Amino acid sequence: MASRSSHFGSTPIADIIPGAGPLDLRAGNPRAILLLHGFGDTPQTLAYLARHLHERGFDVRVPLLPGHGRSIEMLDASSHTEWLDSATAELFALRARCGWVAVGGLSMGGTIAAILAAEVRDLPSLVLIAPYLTMPRHLRWLSATSPLWSDVVGPIRAASPQSIHDPVERKANLSYGTVTGRSVRELSRLVGKGRGSLARITAPTLFIQSEDDNRVSLHGARRAFAQLRMESKKLVLTRDGGHIITVDYGRERVFEEVRAWLGTGPGTSPQPGRPE
Repeated sequence: MASRSSHFGSTPIADIIPGAGPLDLRAGNPRAILLLHGFGDTPQTLAYLARHLHERGFDVRVPLLPGHGRSIEMLDASSHTEWLDSATAELFALRARCGWVAVGGLSMGGTIAAILAAEVRDLPSLVLIAPYLTMPRHLRWLSATSPLWSDVVGPIRAASPQSIHDPVERKANLSYGTVTGRSVRELSRLVGKGRGSLARITAPTLFIQSEDDNRVSLHGARRAFAQLRMESKKLVLTRDGGHIITVDYGRERVFEEVRAWLGTGPGTSPQPGRPE
């Protein structure tokens, strides 16, 4: 990594950005949910949802994935297999503590959640929030060509004001705001695995998508939803926020949809629903 150090500044790689650490909300509840954050982002984007669910009887764990919440250099040094391995370990640790554990994820976290659900076949429930299961053509090109330019160019800007419409929440967001060619390539590999996992998921699945999402097209979201083959699934469309709908305008509806889907007691199974 020394050859790349001049591109990343001098942030100590061991330091977690203030406010970006993991969330562990526990009260000995019999039900729990593991929530996973997005690419280059942190558990902060899921804090409102985590507290909402905790106040309604769930233990909630939101881990900080490897390479995230510290420095762009650490993101560049991490891999999609490390993100997956970390999430898997978190799931089994939570299952050892609680008898009923659902999994949910936002954006890339939704991709990881889908892969986990395809591999851990007895999950009681799955929540996919704007899951990043398709990659735009220009990012696929950047990913494919990244070995040619990443070391020379260094990090490139990735932030978009359209990801969070609410200016207060946009300013508070702790994402890196930049990506590297190598990290985009790792994301692309993860997206491929996530897309390939959809047909193997059996857990009841809630899929929430904003119609004004700047990262995931509505067409792509509908196509991903159609690949889910389980009987109990529901697509919810929102209109007020961008991609990070867990902090944006209209987030309260997202929270209530998730709470309702997870049910009101241990062993509760969501019922099939139609797109809204």
